[in-house]
Amino acid sequence: MGSFETNISSVTSFTLTGFPEMEGLEHWLVAFLLLLYAVSILGNSLILFIIKEEQSLHQPMYYFLSLLSANDLSVSFSTLPTILATLCFHAPEIAFDACLIQMFFIHFFSWTESGILLAMSFDRYVAICNPLHYSTVLSDTRVAHMGISIIIRSFCMVFPLPFLLKRLPFCKDNILTHSYCLHPDLIRLPCGDTTINSMYGLFIVISAFGVDSVLILISYVLILHSVLAIASREERLKSLNTCGSHICAVLIFYVPMVSVSMVHRFGKHAHEYVHKFMSLVYVFVPPMLNPITYSIKTKEIRKRLHKILKSKH
Repeated sequence: MGSFETNISSVTSFTLTGFPEMEGLEHWLVAFLLLLYAVSILGNSLILFIIKEEQSLHQPMYYFLSLLSANDLSVSFSTLPTILATLCFHAPEIAFDACLIQMFFIHFFSWTESGILLAMSFDRYVAICNPLHYSTVLSDTRVAHMGISIIIRSFCMVFPLPFLLKRLPFCKDNILTHSYCLHPDLIRLPCGDTTINSMYGLFIVISAFGVDSVLILISYVLILHSVLAIASREERLKSLNTCGSHICAVLIFYVPMVSVSMVHRFGKHAHEYVHKFMSLVYVFVPPMLNPITYSIKTKEIRKRLHKILKSKH
């Protein structure tokens, strides 16, 4: 019993892992990751600025896009401190509680992103299938309520995770696979029974990501059914084109997220490179590509961006 208590109290910190196998190329890796952070932070900040300044963009579709950009910024800022500490300053130690807090925020923003993408698919469904009632169905008040509901749902789902981990004895190695704290990585380390943690993790993945992805798919089946009923080919393409950015955002988010889950659950014997690479994709790709996708595919944002760039010269 005495050794059990010692084991619990002995782990006061975790050791984050950089890329020791890339010794000699570490500076290039740091430069590359910092470039990705810069693109993500600048891109999402620009989207938020454009939506705030451009009066014509004060409508539901762009309110949801601003929520997505704010969430992507938060994802970047959640991982930036430990990646900088590990790779730039060679300070891989992170306190036990600080690690749990970082884990909470990374997963909280992931669940929030899933909810925002679902809300955006509902916005596209109403705009295409019921355009005459668009402003009534998606009033400013309803959009605000949807945003608050998404945040509350994410908080309620992620809130138990740190407490479920904290009750476990950590008596194995305290070395993590990544430069930041993720729940699938942390539940490998306790020497106690992690069944409840694994079951709860699976439950929230199915009830959030699973349900959200199914509802997004249903909304696009209904959109496609409505679009195919339009006689004019040009009108059909125009309607579908308004969904292009959102479809890209859904794929950019769900493909890496599903890949990471699959690697953690079924690729236990895969090389450490695979785990590290997939987790980097999961953390970096959506925040970086979302603003690029919306800037390229959304005419109103593209026009405003062009105006900003013109005024700089």
